This record gives sequence, C-alpha cells and structure tokens, in this order.
Amino acid sequence: MKSSIRQGVKLLATGSAVPDLCISNDLISDIVDTSDEWIFNRTGIKERRISSSPTSLIDMAAKASMQALDKTQINTLDLDLIILATSTPNDLFGSASQLQAKIGASKAIAFDITAACSGFVIAMVTATQFIQNGSYANVLVVGADVLSKWTNWSDRRTCILFGDGAGAAILQSCSTVKNNILGFHLNTDGQKFDQLNISCEYSNFSDKCIYPGLRGNFKHITMHGKEVYKFAVSKVPQSIQSCLNSLNLSSESVDWLLLHQANNRILNAVASRLMIPAEKVISNLSKYGNTSAASIPLALNEALEDKKIKNGDLIVMSGFGAGLTWGTLIFRWYG
Repeated sequence: MKSSIRQGVKLLATGSAVPDLCISNDLISDIVDTSDEWIFNRTGIKERRISSSPTSLIDMAAKASMQALDKTQINTLDLDLIILATSTPNDLFGSASQLQAKIGASKAIAFDITAACSGFVIAMVTATQFIQNGSYANVLVVGADVLSKWTNWSDRRTCILFGDGAGAAILQSCSTVKNNILGFHLNTDGQKFDQLNISCEYSNFSDKCIYPGLRGNFKHITMHGKEVYKFAVSKVPQSIQSCLNSLNLSSESVDWLLLHQANNRILNAVASRLMIPAEKVISNLSKYGNTSAASIPLALNEALEDKKIKNGDLIVMSGFGAGLTWGTLIFRWYG
C-alpha cells in the first residue's frame, strides 16, 4: 500500500452550516411524553437545528463548502472532485451534482456516498485515496443530512435525537513529507443492518399502460437503541486502537478524540475504554443532536474556530452508525 502512494494529503480548511430553527427539549416535550431532564440525562442533547426548506440539504452543503473554500487559496473552479456524504439526498439518484452546480465547481467530478453516520469518515478516506494515487489535487468533502425529514415526531425514542446540518473539508495534494492524513480503519457488519435504518415498504399498484407491479416508499428512522449502544462502545474503541497500532501510536499521544455525535454516554464510554481523558473529547452534541454525516465536520469546524485544536495536534476521528458501519481516520492538524 505504501509503495503506491504518490502524493501526500493535507487537510487545508473546514466549514459548517446549520438551519436557523432551534428546537429545544422543552418544545419536544410539548409533542411527546418526555422532558428536558429525561432527554439530557440519557443523551446529552439540549437542542437541535431543524430545516423547514425543501432545498436545505444543498443550501447548507453549499454554505459550509464556501466557508471552507474562503479559508484557502482555492476557488471553486480549482476543485477536481466533490464527495457528498449524505443519507438524505434531495434526489434519490444523488445530490452531489446539485452541490457542484450550486457552488459553480463546473470542472469537478461529483458523487454521493451513502453511509449514514460513518459517511464523512468514509468520504474522507475515499478522497485521500484519489489524492494519494495522483488522480486529483483539490477535493471538497461534505457531510450533510436533514434527518428531520425522516424522523417520526410521534416516536419519543428517536425524535429526541436527530437534527440537521452540514460540514465541509478541503483536502489538497502535497509532498509526502508534509502529509497529515496518517491512517484509517474501516468496517461493516451487514448482518445487523436493521438495528438502525430507514426501510422501504412496497404496495401494489397497476396502471392501464404498464404491467402491475410494486411501488416503494421509505418509512421513518427506526433504531434499536440498546443494540446500537453496545455495538458502538465495543467496535469503535477496537477500530481506533487498531488504527493507532498500525501507526505505532498510543492513546496517550492523542490530543483530541472526535467521535460521531450520537449520544453522550457513547462518547464517554469510548473515551474511557481507550483511557483518553474526558477533556480531550470534542463534543457539540448538546447544541445540535445527532446530525449523521454532518456531525463530525460540524464539531471539527467549531473546535478549529474556537482555537481548541493547536498546530501539530493529533486528532482521532471516528464515525459509526447505520449499515452497520464504523471507521477511524487519524490526522495531524497543521493550520
């Protein structure tokens, strides 16, 4: 693998965007039988952002992308590739092309990756491969989801968890000496796909012009919370430790642990198993809830803007969720 690497990869900048509408736990308590105390104690979430616009996915993705680009010397026509990680596209056939058009990146190839809460990590790994093998030089990676559109707001087990948002990152080729994307580790367990999913149901239909068949409609988010929790606190630390071991790094060398923002109990449990102090865990879960593919880049961008992350810091990024999929990416930040 190392012998095929022609270029290094540098993470240049990040950006993020969220809707204006803020839904507090108290407001959700008016809809379903719950309370602010109950939600916060079990999840760490206080509020979430919800979009009311039908074009919100692309609007947020474009805003996050331009914010990231504005921090670099790259303009949209310099982009070679756009990867949009989303499980809630505007178009079932994909939305990356809409993002390409929205920001005017007419020279860029654009495609979607659907991997739910692991989507951003998998998209970053994918972008890294394209750069390392010399195919592309400037890549925009975006994680964006509008889970509110697929949430059953009468189901108190799930409606308390999810929010909408977008986050973006700019990757650029560099010399292998300056490379700061250090390693990754990805996994899938398709046997347990139904622990967290949005399934499709079919109904019979017929038409005078066509042969009778089936029409599909997607249902709401369903989740087996206890099983997802057990999966996350077991598999995620293993993935992180495996990735650290492959780089001859220890958990003590980690400056920041950046996990998918799903549940505060999961964040704490993973950090504890790796013996990483709580003060090294990046979290903005209380403000945004679970934003799926957007959660990691949202938190990363906020940590950078707040100047928590310093030059030379080692960051372990790990996503996990539907599929079931999980993955880790380790990088060193050079601002």
